[in-house]
Amino acid sequence: MEKTITHEEYVKANLRLEELIDVVNDNTPTEDPLAQEFIKISDIIEKYEEIHFPIGLPTLQEMIELRMFEMGLKRKDLAALLNTSASRISDYLNGKREITLNVAKALHQKLNIDSDIILQ
Repeated sequence: MEKTITHEEYVKANLRLEELIDVVNDNTPTEDPLAQEFIKISDIIEKYEEIHFPIGLPTLQEMIELRMFEMGLKRKDLAALLNTSASRISDYLNGKREITLNVAKALHQKLNIDSDIILQ
């Protein structure tokens, strides 16, 4: 059974990692004691953060809004791209309407939104 990492251990690991970043790089041999310590400390930080700061999938609405921002689209532009109305886009983004299968396909193909996000 794995030992639970305390907040104090997490803070110490982060401080030590800051020091090691200056001396360990891609050219450091993996056998080097500092490289070994770097890996060990990185694992401690990762395990602590997985438990205390989990990152879930974004919602479909968040992903659509992100893609709209990235592509410089307004709701009317997105409606044209998805072959639907601007009011329907507003309903999707406000959670007032479930997306249709055709819209789901278009979101995946035209906005490159992962199907896991669409299906959640």
